[in-house]
Amino acid sequence: MQHEALAQYLKVALGGFVQIQALRPLTGDESACAVKEPWVSRGHDLKAFGYGQPIQIDLLLNGIPRSYVLSTMRSGPGFGHDHMADRAGALIWAHATYGKLPRHVESLDVGFFTGEGQLQSAGRAEEYFLLVEKVEGAVYRVDLERIRIEGKATASDFDRARALSGYLAGIHAEKGQDVQLYFRRIRDLIGHGEGIMGILDGYPADYLLLSSKQQYLIESGCMAWRHYLKEKAERLSIVHGDFHPWNILFREGTDFTLLDRSRGEWGEPADDIAALSINYLFFSLLRSGQMEGPFRELFDLFYGEYLERTHDLDLNSVIPPFYVFRALVIASPRWYPDLPEPVRVKLFRFAQAMLRVEQFDHKDLNRYLM
Repeated sequence: MQHEALAQYLKVALGGFVQIQALRPLTGDESACAVKEPWVSRGHDLKAFGYGQPIQIDLLLNGIPRSYVLSTMRSGPGFGHDHMADRAGALIWAHATYGKLPRHVESLDVGFFTGEGQLQSAGRAEEYFLLVEKVEGAVYRVDLERIRIEGKATASDFDRARALSGYLAGIHAEKGQDVQLYFRRIRDLIGHGEGIMGILDGYPADYLLLSSKQQYLIESGCMAWRHYLKEKAERLSIVHGDFHPWNILFREGTDFTLLDRSRGEWGEPADDIAALSINYLFFSLLRSGQMEGPFRELFDLFYGEYLERTHDLDLNSVIPPFYVFRALVIASPRWYPDLPEPVRVKLFRFAQAMLRVEQFDHKDLNRYLM
C-alpha cells in the first residue's frame, strides 16, 4: 500500500482534503487491563488469531482530526478464505450490513488494492479492503478479565449484561420469511469455512485432546442437528452473527458500539446468545474450573432476561449446536494457543455434551463439564 495512493483514495472516499498523520496496526484492545498478569495484559490476549488485519489511520480531514480503520482479511488457506473471491465476499457483506444494525459502526466504503499498490473503489482487483470510522471504547473482554481477577462483578457489570441482553431481544424481534435463507445459515454453521467444519480443519490432525475420531463424531452429530433445525425456519431473525466480547466496545456506563458484523443480516437468534454467553462460562473456567460466582450470576442475568423479554420457548431446544461451534473456537489451539489444558478439556466436554442433549438446561451448566 503506497502512502500517496492511500491519501488519494481517502480524498475521494471522504470527500475532502486529507493529510495523513499516522498509520498503526490494531491488535484488538483499545484499553489496557489494569491488572498486570502475563496473559491478561493488553499485549498478550489469549485470543491469538483473527480473520482481520486492521490498520488505524489518523488524519486531518479539511484540517479536522479524524481516525479511521482500514481492514483487510488474512489470505492463505483455511476457514473458507482460500481464494480472493472468498475474502472479497466477506468484506462486501460487511459493507452492505454494518450500517443496517443499530449501534454498529458504519462502513464508509469497500474497495480493493491493485497489483501496483493503488487503492480503488472493482475490475483489476487483487485484494479487497474495508474502510470504517474509528470508534472509541474498550472491548468487553477487558471487563470479563477484571472480574476474573477480582472475583466479583460490579453494579455496572450487571447493567451491561442486561443492556446486551435487551439489545439482542430488540433486534431479534424482527422476523424474516425466507426459508431457504434460514437453511443456508444452518448449513453454514456446520459446513462453512468459518463454521464447525472449518474450525475443526484448523486443528492439528493428530491433536491429542481432540482426536480425529472425536472430531468425526462431532461433525456426524451436527448432521442430526441440521435436520432438526431445518424445521425451525420461522425463527429467522435479524442478527449480528458474531456477538462476542471482542466485537463489543463499551464507553461510559452501558453505551456501546458493535464491530464486525460480516456473516449476513439474517440468521438464528441462538447464534448471538451462544456467542456472548459462552464467554461467561469461559472466563469462569479460567478462574475456578467451573461455572460459579460472578460469571454464573452474569450468565443467569443475560440469559434469563432474554427469555423473559422474548418468551422464546424454543431457544433451549435449538441453541446446543451453536454452543458446539463457539466452544470449538475458544478451545482451538490455533485461536487460543496459550489456553490452560484443563480449560480446553472442559470446553471439549461441553461441546460433546451439547451434541447429546435435546433441551439445554441454562440453569445448570456444570452438568455439561463432567
